[in-house]
Amino acid sequence: MKEERLERQTPATQGGGRVGLDPSRKIDVREILKDLEHYRPRRHGWTWRKKVPDNRVGPFRYRETSESLKRSVPLPAAKYFGGIDPQPDCVITTEIASGRFEDDIRRMRMAAWHGADHIMVIRTTGQSHIDGLLEGTPEGVGGIPITRKQLRATRKALDLIEDEVGRPINFHSYVSGVAGPEIAVLFAEEGVNGAHQDPQYNVLYRNVNMERSFVDAAVAKRIMAEFGLLQIDGAHNANATALQAWKVMPELLVQHAINCAFSRMVGMKPENIALSSVPPTAPPAPAMSYDLPYAVCLRWLFSDYKIRAQQNTRYIESDMREATVTHTLNLLLTRLTSADVQSTITPDEGRNVPWHYNNLAAVDTAKQTLLALDGLKDMVEIKKEGPFREAVRDLAERAVLFLEEIKEQGYFEAVASGMFVDSGFYPVRNGDGIRRDPNGGIGYGTIVERDKDYFAPVCHHFGYQDPARLKDGRPCDAIGGCTFCDPGKIVYIDELDPEDNVEKRLEKVAKEVGDDLIKPEVQWAGDGYITLTMFIPEAERVAEYAALEIAKRLGLENAEVIHKGIAHPAEGTVVEVKAVVPFGIERDSLKIPEKPSVLSAEEIREDIRKRPMKVVCATVGEDEHSVGMREIIDIKHGGIEGFGIKAVYLGTSVPVEKVVNAAIEEDADAILISTIISHADIHRKNMERLARLCEEKGVRDRFILVGGGTQVTNDLAVQAGLDAGFGRGTKGIDVASFLVKKRRERLGLENPS
Repeated sequence: MKEERLERQTPATQGGGRVGLDPSRKIDVREILKDLEHYRPRRHGWTWRKKVPDNRVGPFRYRETSESLKRSVPLPAAKYFGGIDPQPDCVITTEIASGRFEDDIRRMRMAAWHGADHIMVIRTTGQSHIDGLLEGTPEGVGGIPITRKQLRATRKALDLIEDEVGRPINFHSYVSGVAGPEIAVLFAEEGVNGAHQDPQYNVLYRNVNMERSFVDAAVAKRIMAEFGLLQIDGAHNANATALQAWKVMPELLVQHAINCAFSRMVGMKPENIALSSVPPTAPPAPAMSYDLPYAVCLRWLFSDYKIRAQQNTRYIESDMREATVTHTLNLLLTRLTSADVQSTITPDEGRNVPWHYNNLAAVDTAKQTLLALDGLKDMVEIKKEGPFREAVRDLAERAVLFLEEIKEQGYFEAVASGMFVDSGFYPVRNGDGIRRDPNGGIGYGTIVERDKDYFAPVCHHFGYQDPARLKDGRPCDAIGGCTFCDPGKIVYIDELDPEDNVEKRLEKVAKEVGDDLIKPEVQWAGDGYITLTMFIPEAERVAEYAALEIAKRLGLENAEVIHKGIAHPAEGTVVEVKAVVPFGIERDSLKIPEKPSVLSAEEIREDIRKRPMKVVCATVGEDEHSVGMREIIDIKHGGIEGFGIKAVYLGTSVPVEKVVNAAIEEDADAILISTIISHADIHRKNMERLARLCEEKGVRDRFILVGGGTQVTNDLAVQAGLDAGFGRGTKGIDVASFLVKKRRERLGLENPS
């Protein structure tokens, strides 16, 4: 009955009344906001990926994948495998934190194309700090208003995005604080699919009164259970706050147990309960020897529940490389054990600048690693005996003893005595645990026992109702239906602040940027932020302020150092700076050459058959790289020889003068040089030398000159005096097509019959 009453929807349109998104156009948030008061979510509850345990994608067979996407952005290396984009079997999370939901929506679309299907909007100052659900409050999800408008616009946009990529996308936030029950109602009404909910989080980290926290949680969990929301607990926060996180492993298991048991008592199904698993260590600790036994123990003790695996943010500093390596090691844990939801943390979480391209980097890291490790457990297994087995058993025994002690004295008293987040390895105590007063905290004294004739005319109610007043039918029949049964009763309130609202923000962006001005961005539309990476041969302190001065002299504004990496205490420091570019680029002012058209393979072969072509090829200078040039030449790689072009390959580290002389001797039509190394700008110098030598020898007009390399661009090559340049990703047909067209041009055969 619930589904029938709540599945009513208004078709979402985007741009001029068209249904759906156009992949070639940016999402228009103004269209999302239209007719928002009549929008209804198309579904409720969590959706899992459709797993394909024996899947063939391109030339490969996979064992741990799910259905492919309709539209997506593959990993960079996919071009070598036919552009395939297989999707791992577990749900992949990205956490959005721009602070403006209109910009979150754009980031969600990008993340979905990269493979994310669980979108979490995290907060800065959250709803756990407020005493009620306030329409228009700046408190809430991600530091943005937790209002019906924000949730509804986001879910409506996600409906369009999931149609675009061809996979359901789960929207997630937090049900916490003393506004938890009201937020749970709001989430159920607006189609939010998952939420963090753990009464212990409120008690330990928000100092919400214990009694109030658990009563609120019972009400919220009951609603979440009825609407099929996935619940993720908050036990991982002990890892993030303990002085020595690897010593709270037994407590983490206990916190999971308490929340799971409480959720089951309220009526939540095990398949909708997820444990937030966070590895307790990170390198340079011997991480695997601690993290793997804990991961195995967790899955052993809680085999009836879902596992949400997440990187431990406690150990993330400002070095993105370090964070990404730890993320990859954590993903190895997932493949060695299991995970139903693979959460990703932006690799620059430690900088507190989680910008959208780093969301994508985290999602790509998860996808790349999980696919690389596909089928790992078919090849390796964890030892069942020896030290590993003893470590797992030891953790389980300590957790059981911990739980028995809590049961003996009572949970409230255990918290009051500081048993939780104590950095001693249980049963050792260091006395540094979090202590809360059962007779204090936020919301103390607000729990009132119900009268015997208590009656609430709402559905999905937790606790007893007066049997005499609860007649046949639904409780809400007494008022003609509640908002769960009759969504038409939902009161839609637009934003109350006349200045700080989405319409004003969109209007400001349109005025300052519009459709004709291009500005870089990383957080909000048109924010102008860029990052600069530089090596400064000075000690850390000097390097930091030198970098800021460089940014200032470049004319950048609001410059801040977001990372310093010491290469050597005296020799130098790597510095990354974020700053604002104080200008925009007029779109019409850009001189963008047309993308070269490529002739068909048949046309190229026919031209070469009529007029044979010979080219001399070499990797020049002191460059030993040969792979790139061989791929352009060889038939097996789709190279130019496959079109009938005769290639004379001179090898690697060939002096430029030798290449020119060989071309003269061979009476070649073209010279192709590869110049990969770019140190001291040598790639540009090699191309300039080739053009100059041809001029000096009076043979420039005889040869078509082409340069190639990973750092070569067509503009750079032409500026150096060559006819064309080809960079990363070039195929043999691209070069063959250019050679044929250039020769036609020189022969006056641009449009041959």
